[in-house]
Amino acid sequence: MPVGALIDIHRHGKGEGKVIVNFDTSEWAGPGHWTGYYSLGIHPWFIERQDCKAALRTLESALADAKLLALGECGLDRLTGAPFSEQESIFIAQLELAEQSGKPVVIHCVRAFNELLRIKSKRKSSAPWIVHGFNNKPSIAARLVDRGCYLSFGKALLHPNSNAAKVLPAVPEDRIFLETDDSGLGINSIYRAAAAILQIDLPELQQRLENNFNRVFLHD
Repeated sequence: MPVGALIDIHRHGKGEGKVIVNFDTSEWAGPGHWTGYYSLGIHPWFIERQDCKAALRTLESALADAKLLALGECGLDRLTGAPFSEQESIFIAQLELAEQSGKPVVIHCVRAFNELLRIKSKRKSSAPWIVHGFNNKPSIAARLVDRGCYLSFGKALLHPNSNAAKVLPAVPEDRIFLETDDSGLGINSIYRAAAAILQIDLPELQQRLENNFNRVFLHD
């Protein structure tokens, strides 16, 4: 099978290869806003800047767009200003939309993994959960994977002593994605770092991640 483009599943702004560009509902201008693949959600950082009931309606109306490949990023963050109970309520509302549509969820989680896992266990969601920008302890990675989550790794892989670099080899190959987020880096640098950590050739890594992308995002 020929190897396709490098895949960046979470980026803020245009990028090379096959990219899912992320938008918050607070900046979304409607269906003509973006012609490529995208994700759309209510980020916990931006809850207080918008009417979240209207934002949820905006998100629901976008679900029919084939270019919308995921909901999010959304999630829980103990370092931001929005009340945690409100964050949780809005996160769950977005999970419900994901479950209705069958689309994956790109998750932002800061100092709230116990709560995230509690929600995961309670809901038993069929929609794929992807924890983006993962750079946490191996024990947390193991708990997330055990509960069926996917992990997406980014710029932290460029630092050999990071948690991300230590965790990556222990994650099953069918649960891995790569991203650039807001780093401004090219996805090629993340792929090269991941291939070196995993001690595999770049084409093999490309094939693994293309398989994951097709299965999770395109349902192939």
